Amino acid sequence: MPEDKDLNTPTPEPDYPDWRKDDKTLTNAGLPEEERDWFCDARPHPVPKSAAVIEKFFNWARSNSLWILAFGTGCGAIELRPLISSRYDISRLGMQMRPTPRQASVFMIGGYVSIKTLKRIVRSYEEMQGPKFVVAVCSCAINGGMYWDSYNTIKRIDEYIPVDVYVTGCMPRPEAVLAGFAKLKELIRAGRAEGQNLYAEKFDWYKANQKQVIKDWNMPDYNW
Repeated sequence: MPEDKDLNTPTPEPDYPDWRKDDKTLTNAGLPEEERDWFCDARPHPVPKSAAVIEKFFNWARSNSLWILAFGTGCGAIELRPLISSRYDISRLGMQMRPTPRQASVFMIGGYVSIKTLKRIVRSYEEMQGPKFVVAVCSCAINGGMYWDSYNTIKRIDEYIPVDVYVTGCMPRPEAVLAGFAKLKELIRAGRAEGQNLYAEKFDWYKANQKQVIKDWNMPDYNW
């Protein structure tokens, strides 16, 4: 029998109210009341494939219509601009640069990734609509490169968002970047560019890695 003092002790209010509808939704805790409707509270789910013939047609169309969101974080971004010049002209290959995540299907990250930048990368990736693909350009984005032992950069971007194609080099020339896109097209047509589904399947693992690095996690758990 508990003492009367324990019964009268009010239950402490949590820092952030748990407004989940069920276990399959995210808390997005910490958001002000007026902001909760702005962000998705549902977990991402793997997208099932259509019938083989239809999926083959979809993949053909996807591979010939790549809309790119370029996220240049360092010196490697310099090599991305020539892609839209008359010499390389990526538009002849069915590719275009896009200004916002919601209009893009390819997320191209060029250069080192600092801890502060990672937060924007995660948010931009989640705001992209599917099907979406990621190309990591430059050694710094792939394995840390010359910033391997830096306290303020991450070593592997693929531990935080899925990467479909890697383009190595410091810095890779535009020809190497174009070769990376040719590989991405090949993977899409073969149905093997499944980074989006991998992110949904290993969502908890990616979120744990992200929150381990980003200490001021003042954004929704999923903001697609």
